[in-house]
Amino acid sequence: MARNVKRINLALQGGGAHGAFTWGALDRLLDDDGIEISGITGTSAGALNGAALKAGLVGGGRDGARAALDDLWTRVGAVEDDFLSKWMAWVATGPLARSMEYSPAYFLADAWARMVSPYATGPFYANPLKPIVEAFEFDKICHHDGPPLYICATRVRTGKIRIFSGDELSSDAIMASACLPTMFRAVEIDDPETGRTEAYWDGGYTGNPALFPLFNSNLPDDVLIVNINPLERDMIPRTPQQIQNRINEISFNSSLLRELRAINFVQRLLDHGDLPSGRMSRVLVHMIDDDELMNALSVATKLMPNPLVLNRLKEAGRRAMDGFLSNHRDDLGKRSTVDLETMYG
Repeated sequence: MARNVKRINLALQGGGAHGAFTWGALDRLLDDDGIEISGITGTSAGALNGAALKAGLVGGGRDGARAALDDLWTRVGAVEDDFLSKWMAWVATGPLARSMEYSPAYFLADAWARMVSPYATGPFYANPLKPIVEAFEFDKICHHDGPPLYICATRVRTGKIRIFSGDELSSDAIMASACLPTMFRAVEIDDPETGRTEAYWDGGYTGNPALFPLFNSNLPDDVLIVNINPLERDMIPRTPQQIQNRINEISFNSSLLRELRAINFVQRLLDHGDLPSGRMSRVLVHMIDDDELMNALSVATKLMPNPLVLNRLKEAGRRAMDGFLSNHRDDLGKRSTVDLETMYG
């Protein structure tokens, strides 16, 4: 008897090098041939993961997607030595994370970013993401086959969101989605909606990730969010780096929370019969995360890719996805596994 295939959409959050958690989650998801990825939305690191996933699926199916993700994170800074990663895993959270935050290299880089504009380097400026992003196969990313991919960036001039999809997907679009303004120069792209060349910053300010592109009648109701920015931190940030990091986390989570609150509002209207059935989508929301791990890491591990941390994050992402599939696979297509009323109400 053929296995019942579950169709889902993926919403991939941004968070710098912590996007390696999503790498692991997707790696585990691709093991399950009973789940079909129907749509993808991503921001910043989520945009990179989404682009690798889409190109790999179009070019070589599940094996191709797994290889494309491995290649992406190898370029970012991961290592292949599994034994070394496991032997040193104990330092990937706690001692290593804290030592990276207080390392001279990070301290100098952080101080430089706070005092010097990325425009101060003149003709010597180069976006460090460019060689990583330009290695993608954009003919496959833009192809009509495979799940549609949506990437979010923020217009600097208006502060409004722009969604790139289809033929608009390019190396510039991905770099725009991951453009932290204190580190990178704004990415300039022609905008057919405004009829002018617009400058773009990180999409996390307006959609991390944007969910609304997935509210399409051709796509399934289930949206699985891979969350890598902690929603809660029990400890009060005290150092300048910790304070700035928490400000960024709250800012980058706020756009997602707004959309989830709107989804919750519509669901309540549907439940109470205040909206006719079929007028609005009944979105089924699911989420995987590891707030305990993300709380143990630091802003430095987000900005300074370390092979040990990246591989630890990958392992954590695989475990989180494995736990979700074990506990909630049968819920897909039937009910949300996130209690929006409790969590975001």
